[in-house]
Formats: sequence, structure tokens, C-alpha cells
Amino acid sequence: MSDTLVKTSPLKGGEFLIKESSPAATFVPEEMNEEQQMIHSMVKDFMQNSIYPNLNKIEKQENNIAATILEQSAELGLLGTHMPESYGGMALDTNTNTIICDVLGPAGSWTVTYAAHTGIGMLPILYFGTEAQKEKFLPRLILGELKASYCLTEPSSGSDALSAKTRADLSADGKFYILNGQKMWITNSGFADVFIVFAQVDGDKFTGFIVEGPAEGLTLGAEELKLGIKGSSTRQVFFENLKVPVENVLGEIGKGHHIAFNALNTGRFKLCALCVGGSKESINTAVAYAKERIQFKVPIASFSAIQHKLAEQAIRVFAAESALYRTSQLIQQKAEHLKEEGVSFGEAKLRAAEEYAIECAILKVAGSEALDFVVDETLQIHGGMGYSEEGTAARAYRDARINRIYEGTNEINRLLSVDMLFKRALKGDLDIVGPAWEVQKELASMPTFEKADGPYAAEYKAVKEFKKVILMTAGAAAKLQMEGQLNLKEEQEIVMNVADMMIDCFVAESLLLRVHKLNELNKPASQEVYDAILHVFLNDATMRILKNGSDALASFAEGDLLRAMLMGLKRFTKYPAVNVRNKRRQIAKYLIDANGYKF
Repeated sequence: MSDTLVKTSPLKGGEFLIKESSPAATFVPEEMNEEQQMIHSMVKDFMQNSIYPNLNKIEKQENNIAATILEQSAELGLLGTHMPESYGGMALDTNTNTIICDVLGPAGSWTVTYAAHTGIGMLPILYFGTEAQKEKFLPRLILGELKASYCLTEPSSGSDALSAKTRADLSADGKFYILNGQKMWITNSGFADVFIVFAQVDGDKFTGFIVEGPAEGLTLGAEELKLGIKGSSTRQVFFENLKVPVENVLGEIGKGHHIAFNALNTGRFKLCALCVGGSKESINTAVAYAKERIQFKVPIASFSAIQHKLAEQAIRVFAAESALYRTSQLIQQKAEHLKEEGVSFGEAKLRAAEEYAIECAILKVAGSEALDFVVDETLQIHGGMGYSEEGTAARAYRDARINRIYEGTNEINRLLSVDMLFKRALKGDLDIVGPAWEVQKELASMPTFEKADGPYAAEYKAVKEFKKVILMTAGAAAKLQMEGQLNLKEEQEIVMNVADMMIDCFVAESLLLRVHKLNELNKPASQEVYDAILHVFLNDATMRILKNGSDALASFAEGDLLRAMLMGLKRFTKYPAVNVRNKRRQIAKYLIDANGYKF
């Protein structure tokens, strides 16, 4: 942990909506310590030596190269950085592991191979395995001797994972579970030795199993022909009377959903880190091409329309990156507190990720959608050359698209973020009612026009009022639901509006905390550029929150109630006007002069 961080009790998951945060308690990548900088450089070297020269071979799955590179990464310890030392891991902290994923982001298809192995392939064993299972599998997975895969999705069960039809029935002698069924879209399946499989024991008890391959009764389909991530092995997996020893049951019978959902929390977080890293490299590609491409006797980077695109790419990525590292610090602090209380390494990791499930869902959406925007604009900046497979823009465009689908679609993650917030409020874990009631009382009073002061006072005020909009809107909708006048399960548009406001609010506050902290740290990069990023993002977020709030309120309120809340909405979305043209040009100039994303 950086020496500049204060050791305080971290916010609880979702608590960002009702409490303020301090820049001092936030980790920013600009303050990497010496060890983190060394690891950062080591992973950059791995990218230069093992990934970039082989991107075309990875794309074509030549000679099982993805698995070979996985073994090379194991030699550097990269498959065990998040694992306990007792099994051969490095037990690095969350921030350092986030940095690693960030640097690996541009690895294209190989990031899918790596993430499936180290994440949903290994974490279920760490989180839920018996000591014997951990000792048997984790050391060899860390060394790359075994490769892991995760078998959840079926032809009839995607987002609704618990409707899986694969069965597991106990054998007559009680020594085995007999698996029958089919899984699809299974990453690493072409070369995996260990499969984390979910099946219905006796047809109705959703349960996890560790399946060792190759095995009689386990067969694979052909490699899927995919839009993108072509270098990732993706096949169907079939089980026909496959015998799984009873000692390979993972966790408890009928509790497989705990495994599936908790593995996804970390998966969503890591996906954001990989998306952020991939976005940065795509921006570098866009800047380089914009400086090279001459039209009308000048580089297209000199055109303000192109500068607008470059700047907006950087704004969205810098903001998502800020939210990523803020959450990384929250997870790290929570895990450290738990370990100090005597909780085991794996249990601390599990509970810390579970605590911030709302934030992980937000990050998954923010990171994947930032990447989608960036690769689309990079391709557009390349013009016709962007549509050619000779460069990297087309491949990045294709590869990025999957991120909005797996680890729970972005629609599911939006719905989940609000649903989890409401559930925690109902359990009493979060006091949403009190702050929501305070907002209602404020609406009934005369507005005050106190002049804000202090560093970034207008920005802190804007973020604080974003939270009021969310509390006002979600609180009113929840009240109507409790009165039986509204069913939010059937009103997903309203929930999505609230989710989008939560995403904007969390990302905006994270960006503000980072920019404020960089100001205090006196970092060498131009503070004016950081401020410009913050001002443009807050300006645009204000407009989005105004629209989402208006759409949501008009969907369930009417008459005097609607008029009163719309007045409140306008009252809480008054961030000062920003000359976004000049600020975007300023950001673009910084990118062009620096030859890419060099923050």
C-alpha cells in the first residue's frame, strides 16, 4: 500500500451513494510504489516479448500458442500473483494485481485465456475448495502445468444460470456423481485439464464440481467461429455418463450459485482492468495514425473533429480507470481488515469482492462501454484502413464487443447494481431511507445559494447533488413499489435509468478524487489537462443524469408529484457551463504531443 494512503475504515459496498470519500483514502496509479513499478515493467516486457510478436499466431490459434504463452506467463509468476504463498503463489495485494491486468489489457484474445484460467478457473477452488482440493490443483494451476476452464453456460441457460439442465446423479456405490449434459461458449476448453462444472444434483440442486480431463464421457465440440477473440479456444463441452469422484464436489450440494456468483464479482472487476488497459493501447494507435495520416496537406490530427474524438477517448478511459483503482483500494482495504481479524486469505478475498459487488457491476459496464467507444473511434479515425485486417484497429473492434456480453450482460449488471442496492437497504446494511428522506425535506424547503469554496468545490457540490437525484428518484420508485403502485421487476427501463445515474455518479466521484489527489501530489503531467478531463466529464454526466432522471420520473410519477420532482431534478443538476470545445482541444493536444495515452 502506498505510504500516502490513510488507513481508515473503507466505505461499505454501495455506501458511496450516501457518504463522501476522501482523496487521501483513494489509490491512483500515478503513485505506484517501487515494487509495483518493477512488476509493471516486468509485465510490459512480457507483452513486448511474448504477446505482440505473436498476435497473428494467437489469432489463428497456431500450435496451441495461447496455452504455450500461458506457461510462459507462469514462469514469471503471473498465474499466481493473487494466490496464497502456501500453494506457490505470490499473494500480491489487490492494487498490484489490478496493475498487472491493466498492463495485460492490450493482449487481445490472450487476455480471455489468461482471465479464464486465473479468475473463474482458479478462484472457485481457492474460495470454496477443501484443503485437499486446493493442495491438489492450485500449485499445478499456478505453475501452468494444468489449464483451467469454467463450464456454466448452456444452450438454454445464459443469464438465467440456475436454469441449467446438466444433471449429476450419485452412483449406486456412492463413490461418484454421474454427469450428463452440455455446456457451450466454454473458454480454454480446447486445452483445459481442469473444468469447473455446474450441474443439478438429482435434477434440482445446483452444485459445483471439479472435473479432471481428459476423461471417459467428456467430449468437445469444434472450435466456435466467432466475431472476435478468435485466438481464444471456445468449444462446447459434452458430458455423457461422466464419473466425477465425490471428493471433487466443489462447496456444498445445492449451493453452486454461491460459487458462480462470487466468482463473477472478481471476474467483472478484472474485466474492467483489462478493458482499461486495452483502451489505452487503442488510443495510442489512434493518435499515431492521426499524426501520420496526411489529408489536404496536413496531418488529420490537426483537425478539430479528430481532436474531439481523441479527447473523448481519453476522458472516458481516464474516468473509468479512476473508478477501477478506487474500487481496487476499497477491496484491498476490506481484505486487509478481514485478515487482521483472522479470516483466511481466500475467505478474505471472497468476502471483500462480495462486499463491493455493486461497484464491480458498475465497473464492468463502465469499462466495457469505454472500450467499445474507444475502439469504434479508433477505427473511424483510421477511415478505410480501419476496416482492413492489415492493421490492429479492426481486430480490436471485433475483440472488444464480447465484453458487454460475458461476465453477465451489461443489461443484467445494470439491473443487478440497483437490485443489490435495494436488497442491502432492506436488510439494514445500508441506510438509504434516511438520506432519501433528507432529500425530500430539502425539496420542500427554499433553495439556498451559498457560494461553495475550497479546492474543486463546484465539482464536489455537483457530485453530492448527483447522489440526491438518485436518492430522490430511486426512493420515490421504491415507495410506490411498497405501496403496491409499481412493480420494478416489470419496469426495467426505470431501473436502467437509475443504474446509469449510479454509474455516472460513481465514476464522476472517482475521477474527482483522483484529480484532486494528483493536484495535491504535484504530479509532473499538466494539472490543467487533468482538470479539463474532470470538467468535461462532469458537464456531460450532468446532462446524462438530467435526462435519465427525467425519463425515470416521467415513467412512474404524474401531476403535482412529477412537477415537484422535476423541479428538484433541475435544482440538483446545475453544474456551471463548460467550454467543452476548448477543453477537449487542450486534452487532444496533450495526447498528440505525448504520442498517446501517457497519463
